[in-house]
Amino acid sequence: MQIILVSRTKRVPKTFNLADRRLRYRLMGMAAAAVLGCAGLGAAAALAVASPRDQALSEIRRLRQQVSQQNGQLGDVRKDAQREIDALAMKLGQLQAQSTRLNALGERLTQVGKLDDGEFNFDEQPAVGGVEDTGDSAYALPQALDTSIGQLASRFDSQQAQLSALQSLLLDAKIESNLKPTGMPVQGYISSYFGGRPDPFSGHAARHTGLDISAPTGTPVQAVAEGMVTFAGVRSGYGDVIEIDHGNGYMTRYAHNSELIVRPGQRVHVGDVIAKAGSTGRSTGSHVHFEVWYKGNVVNPLAYVRNHR
Repeated sequence: MQIILVSRTKRVPKTFNLADRRLRYRLMGMAAAAVLGCAGLGAAAALAVASPRDQALSEIRRLRQQVSQQNGQLGDVRKDAQREIDALAMKLGQLQAQSTRLNALGERLTQVGKLDDGEFNFDEQPAVGGVEDTGDSAYALPQALDTSIGQLASRFDSQQAQLSALQSLLLDAKIESNLKPTGMPVQGYISSYFGGRPDPFSGHAARHTGLDISAPTGTPVQAVAEGMVTFAGVRSGYGDVIEIDHGNGYMTRYAHNSELIVRPGQRVHVGDVIAKAGSTGRSTGSHVHFEVWYKGNVVNPLAYVRNHR
């Protein structure tokens, strides 16, 4: 079998003999190449059509994996946050217990300071009003943790201010107590009281303006209150005298001393030795004549001596 190809031009026709083995192999190769080419074109066309869908599915799978990982991380964060909240709740309970102890301390200080009832009320919650609940609910975890912490901080601020004011008040009370004559100026017994008595020299009725406290010569005489020495010298009838101004209208006088230790203008404190007992001036024996003056008037020192504890 032969195939003759005739050209429209004047070229010589070409003849192909199918009996030739080479020609058959060549034609078969060309046919196979054509088939493979068509298959390749079909595959390329199929890929061109299917590729966006496959890419979308792949992207969805990748996003799902990311979401799963993020859910796991979110769970870990929630666990950490819950642990922190639990620790914070425990700390809040400790702070509330500390606040209760501060309230108890303030009440004890109020009692020790002998302040008037109601002057410091540590049971009242600051800024929010109402009486503080001292029951078991004070230790329970509050519903709004942030709100409770804010209230507790305000409570601590108020307690700090109250305790500072209480400290100042107690210090003022201590200072006032130190300025008020209290106790005996010398170790001994009272040999003559304040008020009317027979004069020890003339026997006539006389008014005694102080207490006579019998003590051996040289016995230390102590200041009964804090103050400023205003006089140290000799006065008629009193002999060697020390006078101390304590402020708030109080003045004390210590007479018949054998020796004066302090000088005018010197500041003395409670218990400071200011003189030594003796029998100078109008005296029948060694003792200390002790007077208390309040706002320019001499008063009975016995009440101040008995305040000594």
